[in-house]
Amino acid sequence: MAITFESLDSDIAGRTGKLGAGKRIIKTPALLPVINPHLMLVSPKELRTMGVEALITNAYIFSQSRQYSERVREEGLHKLLDFDGLIMTDSGSFQLSVYGQVSFTNVQTLTYQRDIGSDIWVPLDIPTSPDADRATAERELAITMERLREAKELFGDDAPLAGPVQGGIFPDLRVRAGKEVGDLGFSFCPIGAVVPLMEAYRYRDLVEVVMAAKSTLPRSACVHLFGAGHPAMFALAAAMGCDLFDSAAYALYAKEGRYLTAHGSFKIDELTDLPCACAVCRSHTAEELRTAKDRTRLLAHHNLAVTLAEIARIRQAIADGTLWELVDDRCRNHPQLLTGYRRLLSRAADLEPYDRATKRRFFYRGDESCARTEVLRYQRQLDRVRLGKNVLVACDNKEREGYDDILFFKPPFGPYPQALKETFPVGPSEIPEWDEAMVRQGCRGIRMLAESHRESRITVSGLANWEEIFTEEAGDTAELVR
Repeated sequence: MAITFESLDSDIAGRTGKLGAGKRIIKTPALLPVINPHLMLVSPKELRTMGVEALITNAYIFSQSRQYSERVREEGLHKLLDFDGLIMTDSGSFQLSVYGQVSFTNVQTLTYQRDIGSDIWVPLDIPTSPDADRATAERELAITMERLREAKELFGDDAPLAGPVQGGIFPDLRVRAGKEVGDLGFSFCPIGAVVPLMEAYRYRDLVEVVMAAKSTLPRSACVHLFGAGHPAMFALAAAMGCDLFDSAAYALYAKEGRYLTAHGSFKIDELTDLPCACAVCRSHTAEELRTAKDRTRLLAHHNLAVTLAEIARIRQAIADGTLWELVDDRCRNHPQLLTGYRRLLSRAADLEPYDRATKRRFFYRGDESCARTEVLRYQRQLDRVRLGKNVLVACDNKEREGYDDILFFKPPFGPYPQALKETFPVGPSEIPEWDEAMVRQGCRGIRMLAESHRESRITVSGLANWEEIFTEEAGDTAELVR
């Protein structure tokens, strides 16, 4: 019954893998559509035909339902929902965050989840509001941790228990919670109480919260980002190392008449065409979809298809080593996503140890590309280059006589030995005409080379029109000649 996780390919801190709960195994990253037994716009059986391997439902809703509370005990979740994939149950914490109380204790919800045949059980954690002060966050975190310890003590290490990481918007509390959850032996670790951040477009704060939690969670733990429903932010979350996402957005947006894409959402009443190749969009015009009697159901099917396609796109990007490009593309669709992206780039030093050493390519997409993990790693490794006493960095890539070693130059990476011309990242990198940001970063590479080879005299040539930037970034460590 224990939860297992195996990591396969990786890119940045994202990874593909396999999550196992009992006899059921799913591939990650994965989407868990949210199912409310009373409001199923897309049935679990339909989810299965769409390729969904796992879903999440709410144990508290079942327990309070006159229609289902006893029936689910008798039949079990899988039979009642007619779904043979993995089923995770939330404990009622969402209702707790909305209504302030639930008629369930921690032990009662876990026992109920066990009895109805859930594959992953969630303790009754306290989802701290982002608006809560520190004292409240600390108090609620203490309650959550006590309940996690209670769950382990009563149900044992082999029970398929999730260990939610709480702590509000206080990074040090998330750091503490991540360590404590890991020390308790949880291998499945949702990061909770982030929905209000996403609803308010506070992606910078989301990055802080997730990165803080990830910093102390075991690398071997599967990380679930609770309530991450819009596909536009999945790539950003995956880059931080989030493996699972649950979404009710496909249904909620459909009820509001909203049409999801990986770039944002649109009001169906304002669309003149349907920019999608899913079954719904290929069998309906915009007018037909807008006026259909079952419009909400059709929109839910479309929204879910788009969301699942984005998960598949992320898995492929991780396999290809192109996740940064996908993050860059998605995060340029909203100013606050771009803010979150830039905040993630500021933490590149934390991400770099997890990033893969070689990739298919490096595409320069603007100033942000200068801060990517590949650039940081390359420049950190310049101290490994063996140099003689008299060294030339030829920025125009023209050799000159009179030097022990001649290095060429490619921004944003900087100087490179000619033997590395075809290797990653210098070789398979595509850059446009030089701009200030890339040249500045490349000159920082020259500085790092010079500072790590103080026994060598570094001369730089071929930087016409960029002398001022060179002087600012590396002028006191190397000599510029025309």
